Amino acid sequence: MKIEKSNIAFVFPGQGSQYVGMGKEIYEHFDEARKIFDEASDALGYNVSNLSFNGHDEELNKTFRTQPCILTVSIAIYRVLSSKGINPSVVAGHSLGEYSALVAADVLSFEDAVKLTEKRGQLMQEAVPEGKGLMAAILGLERNKVDEICLSLESGYASPANYNCPGQIVISGEKEAVEEAMKRAKEAGAKRALPIAVSVPSHCTLMADASRRLAELLDRIELRNPTIPVVNNADAMFLNDITSIKKSLVHQLNSPLLWEDSIRTMADSGIEIFVEVGPGKVLSGLIKRIEPGVKVLNVEDMKSLENTVSSLHNV
Repeated sequence: MKIEKSNIAFVFPGQGSQYVGMGKEIYEHFDEARKIFDEASDALGYNVSNLSFNGHDEELNKTFRTQPCILTVSIAIYRVLSSKGINPSVVAGHSLGEYSALVAADVLSFEDAVKLTEKRGQLMQEAVPEGKGLMAAILGLERNKVDEICLSLESGYASPANYNCPGQIVISGEKEAVEEAMKRAKEAGAKRALPIAVSVPSHCTLMADASRRLAELLDRIELRNPTIPVVNNADAMFLNDITSIKKSLVHQLNSPLLWEDSIRTMADSGIEIFVEVGPGKVLSGLIKRIEPGVKVLNVEDMKSLENTVSSLHNV
């Protein structure tokens, strides 16, 4: 049974949503999912299903492993939803998740995307020496206050990296500067300011070299115009052509993610149902805080799949 609706957005999670066991139930129940995992393993030269289902956290959490594995789980679930006649009218993804969105919109082939995200992870890891960068979540401050704090730092460079939702902003930069910003944020009334366990300070100018090298990679990959609209991270705009999408992917790596703005852009366009497609519920929680009036669903295992399919058939 096909669900024909013009108000459904699929959103795809990024790094930080991974966990050992992600995608296992979907893999065990659907040929479409197994096919995607097999394609990923063939493209990357290692057993992606084994790492995702049975691997050690230490290995799965390496950036160049995390990114293609999350992409694989997300697209496996996307293919299952599509086989059930559930398709979005617009797609978006959080950071890495933007690559899943582009596969769903037929801009990138899955094989190219899984190779590209592995390489993207390597470029990000190489851009800043281990221990020199840091990311932190600032909870309970308005974005203009966080902006002011980052501009006034004395110990080095840090800047907003993710405008996730009202009262939740992630900052990124040099370790000492981020630590200073955390201290100043607490003094300014932040409820919490805590470091994030990632090895790469993403979405700031420290990623400039990685962005340049990513641009060179994108020039060698075939991109196609999207079959459905994509809302990007860097500008929170609807993108409909290859040129703007390519520029956006490069820009995304060294500039802030406008996730709150992206969700508002989709809601303002008439989207009333958001389905998080992939591991975890991070985006679902953010969307509920950004747009409390929309319906939010997720699919990561059999229970959530059945719940989402049932909910959409009854809408």
